[in-house]
Amino acid sequence: MNAIAKPKTTTSSVAISSYRDQHFKGSRTEQERLLLQSCTLYIGNLTFFTTEEQIHELFSRCGDIKRIVMGLDKVKKTPCGFCFVEYYARDEAENAMRYVNGTRLDDRIIRTDWDTGFKEGRQYGRGKSGGQVRDEYRSDFDEGRGGYGKIVQSKIRPRESL
Repeated sequence: MNAIAKPKTTTSSVAISSYRDQHFKGSRTEQERLLLQSCTLYIGNLTFFTTEEQIHELFSRCGDIKRIVMGLDKVKKTPCGFCFVEYYARDEAENAMRYVNGTRLDDRIIRTDWDTGFKEGRQYGRGKSGGQVRDEYRSDFDEGRGGYGKIVQSKIRPRESL
């Protein structure tokens, strides 16, 4: 009797999101394949003050972490609100997607997403000013992410001394 293998089903908490890295070097098909096999997560909406130790403490509850790569401002080389967490096994990364995505860390709701795998150079922000692109256009004041967005900050002039 021939048994037909059913594709592995995933719950919505571990499903691949619709977001795709526009800087991925390869075809869309290759990117999809890597995302389905990946043990690496992109972690976003971190404060600029969140430490690697805090990330390790939270994410190690889901499995053994191979490495953590903190996102850095490409100019200042300071944290800029994201990181990559790589696990040894896919099921451990799936646990993080299920149980850590949407939780609070440093008073912020963090988000996790699948990543095709960390490559050197991706730890740097892609914004024009060195940080994340979204922080350049943000118009609200966010103390955990450096205050106002870079574009708003450039329009605010310091008060002159009287």
